[in-house]
Amino acid sequence: MAIDNSSASNSKGKPSPAPATRRARRVRMTGAERREQLLDIGRTLFAERGYEGTSVEEIAAKAGVSKPVVYEHFGGKEGLYAVVVDREMRQLLDMVTGALTAGHPRELLEQAAFALLDYIETFTDGFRILVRDSPVAQSTGTFASLISDIATQVEDILGLEFKARGFDPKLAPLYAQALVGMVALTGQWWVDTRKPKKAEVAAHLVNLAWHGLGNLEARPRLIGHRKN
Repeated sequence: MAIDNSSASNSKGKPSPAPATRRARRVRMTGAERREQLLDIGRTLFAERGYEGTSVEEIAAKAGVSKPVVYEHFGGKEGLYAVVVDREMRQLLDMVTGALTAGHPRELLEQAAFALLDYIETFTDGFRILVRDSPVAQSTGTFASLISDIATQVEDILGLEFKARGFDPKLAPLYAQALVGMVALTGQWWVDTRKPKKAEVAAHLVNLAWHGLGNLEARPRLIGHRKN
């Protein structure tokens, strides 16, 4: 008796394709990839809404995962925020310290100004996060502490210049804080306006700093009535 194979073959005698029984599998991220994804999403949300305005639920939703995944990687929102802030602080500090390569003091001022403005331009979200008051400052530091770290780099340079020009090198830390603070606060203003252009902003900052330093009084005095 002949066996009917028509159900397994098409009209040309070729086997009919088996019905699709498997759904396309979702590509799973590695743990490291998921961590980086959550950091990127967290950075964007923290920059837009701040720490208090961002929720674990929203971070998880944008990543397409459940809340426990966020807790698994960072222990919660605070842990994620701390890692984001720490990364941004290291990025900015590395850019500034790495830029200080020139020998002439005025060019060093230019390099420091450009480094901060470059960071603001390239890592705008990170800068917006850094200038906010951190709710986890005890573990990550603050923008003020970061500026102090940068000022320490400038302090050594100023100390040598002060000594060479006959000024008290013990005052270098004060002037370093003033100079770096001036650039940092100007950067906070420029991050929103973006005018004038970056090079022009750097030139004006250095103009004020350099010509001010160039006309320093060995013993500055107050001319008003108040003396203490």
